[in-house]
Amino acid sequence: MQNLKLNVLSLKNFKGVTKFVVDPNGENVRIYGDNATGKTTLFDAFTWLLFGKDSQNKKDFSIKNLDGDGNEMHNLEHEVEVVFTLNEKELKLRKVYYEKWTQKRSGPKKEFTGHTTDHFIDDVPSKKKEFESKISEIIDEDVFKLLTSPSYFNEQLHWQKRREILLQIAGDVTDEEVIQTNPSLKKLLDFLDGRSIEDHKKVIAAKRKEINQELERIPVRIDEVNRSKPDVSKLNRQDLNDELTYIQSQIDEKQEEINRINNGSQVSEKQTQSREIEGQLLEIKNKQADLNHNKTNGKRNELNGLAREVDSIQRDIDQKERAVKSNREQQEQLEKEMKELRDRYNKINAEEFESKHDENCPTCGQSLPEEQIQEAHEKAKGEFNKNKANKLESINEQGGQKSEKKTALGVEIGNHDTALINLRYELKTKEEDLEKVKQELHKLESNTTDYQELPEYKAKLEEKQAVDQEIEQLRSNVQESVSSAQSELEALRQEKRAIDQDLAKFVQIEASNQRVKELEAEQEKLGEEYEQLEEQLYLTEEFIRSKVNLLTSKINEKFKFARFKLFDNQINEGLKETCETLFDGVPYSSGLNNAARINVGLDIINTLSDHYGIQVPIFIDNAEAVTDLINLDSQMISLVVSEPDKKLRVEHAEEMEVA
Repeated sequence: MQNLKLNVLSLKNFKGVTKFVVDPNGENVRIYGDNATGKTTLFDAFTWLLFGKDSQNKKDFSIKNLDGDGNEMHNLEHEVEVVFTLNEKELKLRKVYYEKWTQKRSGPKKEFTGHTTDHFIDDVPSKKKEFESKISEIIDEDVFKLLTSPSYFNEQLHWQKRREILLQIAGDVTDEEVIQTNPSLKKLLDFLDGRSIEDHKKVIAAKRKEINQELERIPVRIDEVNRSKPDVSKLNRQDLNDELTYIQSQIDEKQEEINRINNGSQVSEKQTQSREIEGQLLEIKNKQADLNHNKTNGKRNELNGLAREVDSIQRDIDQKERAVKSNREQQEQLEKEMKELRDRYNKINAEEFESKHDENCPTCGQSLPEEQIQEAHEKAKGEFNKNKANKLESINEQGGQKSEKKTALGVEIGNHDTALINLRYELKTKEEDLEKVKQELHKLESNTTDYQELPEYKAKLEEKQAVDQEIEQLRSNVQESVSSAQSELEALRQEKRAIDQDLAKFVQIEASNQRVKELEAEQEKLGEEYEQLEEQLYLTEEFIRSKVNLLTSKINEKFKFARFKLFDNQINEGLKETCETLFDGVPYSSGLNNAARINVGLDIINTLSDHYGIQVPIFIDNAEAVTDLINLDSQMISLVVSEPDKKLRVEHAEEMEVA
């Protein structure tokens, strides 16, 4: 167990306290003072030094001293220093907050440009990050707040966070442990399907809501179905069926009568004759089309053949013209290259030998004999002439090759030009032949005969028109009889439709009765499902009650005085999670006096200190409310309201023992 003890707490210009030093030396102290004398300020200074917040966990609070008019006093250093003992080793921390004034070039006066804070560890200047890191090495900020203020756990933590901490201390309870305490809960395992109890409660609630809504809708649906049934009190279904059979037979007889009138023998014969004539007209048309096609087919084939020949010759001409163009471009390039070779030949041919031989010995530096100089000169000149001749010979060889290639290209161009003359003549001849055949084909086509102009076609067409006219005349004579029969047929059909509508009412009633049975069966099934859900809900709530008892017992065992209510038993919603601290059965948030609140807070700190493995100084505000503090191993700084003490007064442990 680590033990952090406060030896010295020193304030300078902090929230109205000009200077104050308290030196508990690791022991318990009581600090007395009237209201507004700075007791809570000591706690604020302590937490500000460590975490930059006041004792109420607020970061945006002012630490500056104020003048008589309530304005901030400037050019002061606001300083807090503490000296701790941690495991017999001393640690000094200091933080200084002050204004920053900067000399501007534009004026003689310094201007306020903000605030800055200096940090010191054992009097050594430190960066803010190093300072905070040093504190976090000792204890986490959230843990420290839990251990230094009796009210922090109950008054500043959200109930869910309090509950989370308690579960960390006592350890949660598994579902298996709960079921072991109440064997009747084993049936729950058949329903959970891998879900947690809370998730299964949500599933039950959703299904119950859905079933309730459906059960509410079913009576409405049944009522709607019953009200939609037609009235058949004055109808007899058997009589309607008998009447329908009779009416249908009357309709069939009337339809046969109409068919007999429409299918008269004379009309049928004339229709057959008309179709035969129509076939003869089609035969004349097809025969004439074959004659016209045979007449022009040979000439059309000849035209197509000539067109293909013209296309072929034109392609040959295009190919030869491209070849001539390519050869001429190559000749131009060769001529350019030959000119470059001639220029290079003339330049090399004009070069003369220049003797640049050193006439001194390269070893000793003396002049060489005349015969050696002459010999070297002749040798160098021979080499020069040999190289020159080789270069000129190479140029002549390249020039000859290019000249031969140019000549060969010229021969190809001549051959292509000759071929082009012949091809162009052949093309002209074929195009003239093609135009001639086109005119001949046009003349043949203009001389063909249209089948509609043939005398035999015209005669057959007139014959058909006469037969069709006879058919129309025959039909007009029977139209009156057909019209009368159709009127009688429509009256019978209308009577049948009325009977069908009455019979449909009986079918609708049967369907409605069947739908009511289905809805009633569904209602019964939903009722059974709802009862099953009620059983599951009861088991889940029994599970939660068992878990509550087991969990609450485990947690309460960790504390001497504090007890905890972890669930509310609500009428409509069953058990609901909460976290309320109790002391002698009285809730912390309602009805618990200050003395009990402080003592129960200290009891919680004692257990939390054991859990986190560290003890820190505890600041007890409003300590005058407690006449008998519970015993703790942690150091306690009691802040006591004392009207006679207009200035803060410190009472050390030895003085308290004497008193």
